[in-house]
Amino acid sequence: MGNPEGRFHFAIDRGGTFTDVFAQCPGGRVRVLKLLSEDPANYADAPTEGIRRILEQEGGIVLPRDQPLDTSRIASIRMGTTVATNALLERQGERVALLVTHGFRDLLHIGTQARSDLFDLAVPMPEVLYEEVLEVEERVVLYRGEPSTGSPVKGRTGDLLEVQQPVDLESLRGKLEGLLSRGIRSLAVVFMHSYTWAQHEQQRYIQSFRCGFQGQLKDVQVLFMRSDGGLAPMDAFSGSRAVLSGPAGGVVGYSATTYQLEGGQPVIGFDMGGTSTDVSRYAGEFEHVFEASTAGVTLQAPQLDINTVAAGGGSRLFFRSGLFVVGPESAGAHPGPACYRKGGPVTVTDANLVLGRLLPASFPCIFGPGEDQPLSPEASRKALENVATEVNIFLTNGPCPASPLSLEEVAMGFVRVANEAMCRPIRALTQARGHDPSAHVLACFGGAGGQHACAIARALGMDTVHIHRHSGLLSALGLALADVVHEAQEPCSLPYIPETFVQLDQRLSRLEEQCVDALQAQGFPRSQISTESFLHLRYQGTDCALMVSAHQHPATAHSPRAGDFGAAFVERYMREFGFVIPERPVVVDNVRVRGTGRSGLQLADSPKAQTGPPRVDKVTQCYFEGGYQETPVYLLGELSCGHQLQGPCLIIDNNSTILVEPGCQAEMIKTGDIRISVGAEAPSTVGTKLDPIQLSIFSHRFMSIAEQMGRILQRTAISTNIKERLDFSCALFGPDGGLVSNAPHIPVHLGAMQETVQFQIKHLGADLHPGDVLLSNHPSAGGSHLPDLTVITPVFWAAQTRPVFYVASRGHHADIGGITPGSMPPHSTTLQQEGAVFLSFKLVQGGVFQEQAVTEALRAPGKISGCSGTRNLHDNLSDLRAQVAANQKGIQLVGELIGQYGLEVVQAYMGHIQENAELAVRDMLRAFGTSRQVQGLPLEVSAEDHMDDGSPIRLRVQINLSQGSAVFDFSGTGPEVFGNLNAPRAITLSALIYCLRCLVGRDIPLNQGCLAPVHVVIPRGSILDPSPEAAVVGGNVLTSQRVVDVILGAFGACAASQGCMNNVTLGNAHMGYYETVAGGAGAGPGWHGRSGVHSHMTNTRITDPEILESRYPVILRRFELRPDSGGQGRFRGGDGVVRELLFREEALLSVLTERRAFRPYGLYGGKPGASGLNLLIRKDGRTVNLGAKTSVTVYPGDVFCLHTPGGGGYGDPEDPAPPPGSPPQFPAFSERGSVYEYRRAQEAV
Repeated sequence: MGNPEGRFHFAIDRGGTFTDVFAQCPGGRVRVLKLLSEDPANYADAPTEGIRRILEQEGGIVLPRDQPLDTSRIASIRMGTTVATNALLERQGERVALLVTHGFRDLLHIGTQARSDLFDLAVPMPEVLYEEVLEVEERVVLYRGEPSTGSPVKGRTGDLLEVQQPVDLESLRGKLEGLLSRGIRSLAVVFMHSYTWAQHEQQRYIQSFRCGFQGQLKDVQVLFMRSDGGLAPMDAFSGSRAVLSGPAGGVVGYSATTYQLEGGQPVIGFDMGGTSTDVSRYAGEFEHVFEASTAGVTLQAPQLDINTVAAGGGSRLFFRSGLFVVGPESAGAHPGPACYRKGGPVTVTDANLVLGRLLPASFPCIFGPGEDQPLSPEASRKALENVATEVNIFLTNGPCPASPLSLEEVAMGFVRVANEAMCRPIRALTQARGHDPSAHVLACFGGAGGQHACAIARALGMDTVHIHRHSGLLSALGLALADVVHEAQEPCSLPYIPETFVQLDQRLSRLEEQCVDALQAQGFPRSQISTESFLHLRYQGTDCALMVSAHQHPATAHSPRAGDFGAAFVERYMREFGFVIPERPVVVDNVRVRGTGRSGLQLADSPKAQTGPPRVDKVTQCYFEGGYQETPVYLLGELSCGHQLQGPCLIIDNNSTILVEPGCQAEMIKTGDIRISVGAEAPSTVGTKLDPIQLSIFSHRFMSIAEQMGRILQRTAISTNIKERLDFSCALFGPDGGLVSNAPHIPVHLGAMQETVQFQIKHLGADLHPGDVLLSNHPSAGGSHLPDLTVITPVFWAAQTRPVFYVASRGHHADIGGITPGSMPPHSTTLQQEGAVFLSFKLVQGGVFQEQAVTEALRAPGKISGCSGTRNLHDNLSDLRAQVAANQKGIQLVGELIGQYGLEVVQAYMGHIQENAELAVRDMLRAFGTSRQVQGLPLEVSAEDHMDDGSPIRLRVQINLSQGSAVFDFSGTGPEVFGNLNAPRAITLSALIYCLRCLVGRDIPLNQGCLAPVHVVIPRGSILDPSPEAAVVGGNVLTSQRVVDVILGAFGACAASQGCMNNVTLGNAHMGYYETVAGGAGAGPGWHGRSGVHSHMTNTRITDPEILESRYPVILRRFELRPDSGGQGRFRGGDGVVRELLFREEALLSVLTERRAFRPYGLYGGKPGASGLNLLIRKDGRTVNLGAKTSVTVYPGDVFCLHTPGGGGYGDPEDPAPPPGSPPQFPAFSERGSVYEYRRAQEAV
């Protein structure tokens, strides 16, 4: 991006709130500009307007907004834009039709079948991107050599395929012409095993952008930033590759500046903008992910691993049930924060303005209805005063009366809570992956980042903050510094063995040639082009694939010529997960080459040499802990190399404000950037008395401990269930065993582990010592079902004789013995038939892992007639060690917290957090009782439902309005059953916590406090509190759902959902497969039930159809919605699904289901949903109803047809449905990145 021809070069980042323009003018001078991304009253397109203003100001001539711009003075334009993201968020892309294999018309609607928010009964899900579907009669399956099949054909991956039905092109042509006649010109093509995605995009934004220039930019080089950090020509710009276009520019910016200037020290990127904050890491190479979700759409494309959290300058501030809350709702660019003078809500920006950390005079006058006024501190104070009033009412009248807070103390509290929210993803990117955050430099940029940088670095133990001189526009600068990238990739199914190395080298060479040709066609000489080869590798039988480069592993005599990818894979696998599987073959999923054309800008300007002390522009008052302090203000443009500034002080320019906090020192280095040395934090003065600000901070810290335990468990576990399906929970407990924090939230684990820990405390008494670790899974000891093994470690502290905390991890082990593989038998009648049992077992004693003893216990079921011991001892032992390691991480983090605040304070806030959850539930119960009282209804509600065997589940709820409490009485519930539908008491408590959280309707700490206002009565000997030896595997997956239906029915919250997990198991001597299948969700007051989704106590993802067929001897013939299975009503229940499996080998099919006899109920006149149906269609045409629970041998050609239940309707169908409500004015911001994907995946098990 040099400037030999004397023309302008523009790099523009169009963000959600502001558009940043970086321009290199003729002669090399740099101009920067910031303007609102949306200002329809003044201009149609922000990037075009930014270019117009600079050309007008530099040229001294008027350029009317209504005329296309002359491009003769423009050499190049580089763009990063949120247009692709907005198209997904708003569903405003080009009209698209979906062409899909027959039987899969609803595949993209069903998706993974997991819901995005566990606790939202309305199950909000994004709408599909297409408006019409064409099912195509075609089918390709993997060749298995069955009799009567034709000759196979070889696919691109090397797999042998059988074309069962070719595409009828003549028939399809007429249907496509019909789409064209209706104005649909874009197609998405999804055929089974095609491994192709054909999409012809009409780039509407690009066309509108072009129209703002003469000749539509014909002679101007226009490049768009892609999500992977490379630039692509405008004509090759693809929306699917551009969802992180803007944030990627920031990562490129700090990798090319901060990383080099700080001597190669690892860098954390901290990009805080108006809407959200992006966090990333760079340690010499870009960290990519290859599958991520944005706005509910999962994209499989290379993307920089940028983690977005909803805590930007525009994040809204709330005070809820004694807790300071920041986000996720955002004020956006319009109306923006209160200080923007457009009637917006109070935000983080307003809090900083009230604290004196932002100076209105340093901002351009672009606010107010006419876009001509400065920021308004008065509006910020007024808006924040309303929240402060809520805070002080709570403090003076709440459970722990305290002195009211000043407006500044409230503002400071919200800033500190926002800081802690932003620290959590940084900890997940560093500590949870084995990196020390204190060893990193914090590269701070974005318009709002400079106000928070010192506090963030201090909280994470970092001693250096690097702020580029253009930090307010670093994403735009990154665009100017970026290289042009072309990538080529193709699927592969080859094993990584010497016999395939020649084929792999040939494929990589071919892709490298494609990349070089594409870049040379754009004008790059070969000398400026470099390529890098990648293989997407995984261990056979696992889903955890890593995209590895061999650039640090040169070729050997035992590797491909392109490099030693095997060594690179093993090294990275060990680093990421802490172990390798040397005996397991490695498989190549994809081959990929990335070509790079070097083209970046060289920045020539540098600051002048120091000639004297820095000039203080003014002195202002800024609020810090303890009160206001005099704070000198310096202008960035007047500082010289070597100037050192002691905090507190402000450094401002036209685009950002940098706050140097007390105890920190800033220095301008030779490049004109600011380096801040972060001093140690002042000793903590937090007391044990409730402080709502500290309460919010401790809430984040407690949750972070549980989250990081989970990351360690996932990294070090070996089994598919824990490492890939993430079927586990980690939690922190108080000295009484009461739950403090549990993350992520698997509904059936909520509250259940608390029962386990408290049982051990009572059972062992004083027989618990440092170095002991406990193992338990027995239902009478708080277990859910036997495969869920809970490992508990007490946390001891100096001078304390009893544990001060407990940490625990519960993981689902794939097999622990019993009468069937998988330890989930459909016909078990005793607990012993379901596997190994641990009531209270010391897994580690005195610091020694008891391998021999636990091995004997895991093999013990084999001594029982008809049973087997564990069928996978190696995985059991490895995962148990991983659980011990996760607990050890929890102990370390608890110790750090106690070391920072003191034991008394930490335990006090443990109690305060539990009381906060209690308060939220009491508020909900009072509100429910009050609404019934106003309607003249009694304060007692009840509900009853039945299992398919007729066993009743009865509930009576008595509300105490004055106390905000309730009695949940399950008296009258049916007795323990002979089968395995018995649910341990812990399962009922988990279901109750889940329902209470749903009824509260917003985020609250999920801990022991949720149950404090509730007295639960469960009759002993009932199906909900069976005898110690009763079989329970069905209670965990089926009865738990009925308990939820009964509780929500009593409160009238929504109609019944499908009430079943539809457990399907398939196995023979050499394979085993297990899945749970979606159904319909119940409708509620104001929403239709979602179709084809898991509900309530499960959220399991379905196996991808192509993976299912490639790994197991089945053909998935249909997977689509079951029309009209949802109950009718003013609001309709969601439809169930139809799923058909054709078997290609003899196997044992087991089904464990419910709602085959009793239909999901409707509410308030709504009709019930359809019951489910399990059919077996034999090869000879006979159709057999299998019933709800059975095991049956199936043979090649047989078909299992599963019809899952629909959800119940809500309200009388004859009542006209009200018009759809308008969308909320301030929508929540969508998180994204690997940290979000990890949490999302764990909530989907």
